[in-house]
Amino acid sequence: MNRKRAETLLANFSRAQLLVVGDLILDEFLWGKVDRISPEAPVPVVWVDRESAMPGGAANVACNVRALGGQVRLVGAIGQDPPAERLTQALEERGIPTGEIVIDASRPTTTKTRVIAHHQQVVRIDREKVQPLSGSAHERLLKMARAAVPESDGIIIEDYGKGLIGPGLLKSVVGLARRHKKVITVDPKEEHFRHYRGVTALTPNKKEASLAAKLPITDEKTLFQAGRKIVGALHPEALLVTLGEEGMCLFQRNGRGPVMIPTVAQEVFDVSGAGDTVIAAFTLARAAGASFLEAAQIANAAAGVVVGKVGTATCSPKELLRWLRFR
Repeated sequence: MNRKRAETLLANFSRAQLLVVGDLILDEFLWGKVDRISPEAPVPVVWVDRESAMPGGAANVACNVRALGGQVRLVGAIGQDPPAERLTQALEERGIPTGEIVIDASRPTTTKTRVIAHHQQVVRIDREKVQPLSGSAHERLLKMARAAVPESDGIIIEDYGKGLIGPGLLKSVVGLARRHKKVITVDPKEEHFRHYRGVTALTPNKKEASLAAKLPITDEKTLFQAGRKIVGALHPEALLVTLGEEGMCLFQRNGRGPVMIPTVAQEVFDVSGAGDTVIAAFTLARAAGASFLEAAQIANAAAGVVVGKVGTATCSPKELLRWLRFR
């Protein structure tokens, strides 16, 4: 991809409307420093000097779409608690509409609290309930998702395994999206892989791909075997396996590839939310007219930007253009 082509695709981002359906998470951060070990146990004592919070999970995907210039609608669920208020406020501050977020008072808002000392994560504390949504909340959510599909250029399903994404929702939303010929991408959870059949693309990490293929991925040969096995079983048009510091590998149903895409990251401070950035950039690029390979290259560059930042982060079009590699 040359620079002119990249600039054209990025200019098209603003005309793309994506729907994000998935598990909403509040990412909390406690920032501080360590200068001693606790006398009570062999653990560091972190002196916290500030706190912050930002959208995570599907909410972070929506923020990444918006930061890249795309239009986005977000369908998900939260509890009726202070974390829910913080999450909706953070979304609204970033220009993400919250009118299609369902409140389920029977469950807490999923919250991940990370303790960061000297730019390194010390520990993470999760507060969540992973049982399925209550019946009425699920029906409201499904109704809003189905109403939004025909008006969207692409649909992202963000499955964090927190109880929102299940076989019924997948069958309904994916089936409707296919009938309307929409781009459908999924950030998968291994236990739901069999329900993703027929989506446009999947973006698992190496561990998820290994579990889905029931094949340990230890080298390039086993990676290629696993990828081809998943494509053969689920028939997506594309499979983009993220490999951390090794970059990504793109498989296509038409037999092209697989193609290894080396990472562009120069420094890695925090991988939190990098997968969210990948699926946001990849889907937005496809909706803007990119080929699967071009979309993967754009997603790889966007991931390289965010892992160089501390905390759940997003990537701007300007940063993305600077990090893309051109022929």
